[in-house]
Amino acid sequence: MDEDWNPAWPVEWQRHYAALRELVRDEEGQADVLPGVTVHGMDVGKWLARQRKPEVWQDLHDGQRERLEAVGVVPVAPEPEAPEQPSTAPLSAFERGVAALAQYKAREGSVKVPRAHVERLEDGTEVKLGVFLSNSRSRRAKLTADKLGTLAALGLEWARQG
Repeated sequence: MDEDWNPAWPVEWQRHYAALRELVRDEEGQADVLPGVTVHGMDVGKWLARQRKPEVWQDLHDGQRERLEAVGVVPVAPEPEAPEQPSTAPLSAFERGVAALAQYKAREGSVKVPRAHVERLEDGTEVKLGVFLSNSRSRRAKLTADKLGTLAALGLEWARQG
């Protein structure tokens, strides 16, 4: 009995595969079956391009992948994810202060900042870090829990809640 007589996948898939197998049977090496190549009215090229997509390939049955590999078909390598672009949105004064404190701490190993210290961020922005910390501490009661948590996470004892 033919092993493809009653496959676990849709008959339509099997028909496209049989047409592809016929197309590449006489080819030597990888056949270029591009979208628009039709056999018996089926766009085998378009179907093949879809099968090669990593997300589709992964959802195929093992038997489907084995059949495709037997005729020289392999999945397309997934597109590398584009690196996240830095935000161009302007930072709030608090966000600039936090960025400056994190930068200062990374460089100096401490969050004890002289009152007159000015920290220059990578984008060239200057932050009066000592003044920012002094003002934040004196206004501690008005800071949100999130802001206090952010400052506490950087190592400021006075920002710890509780």
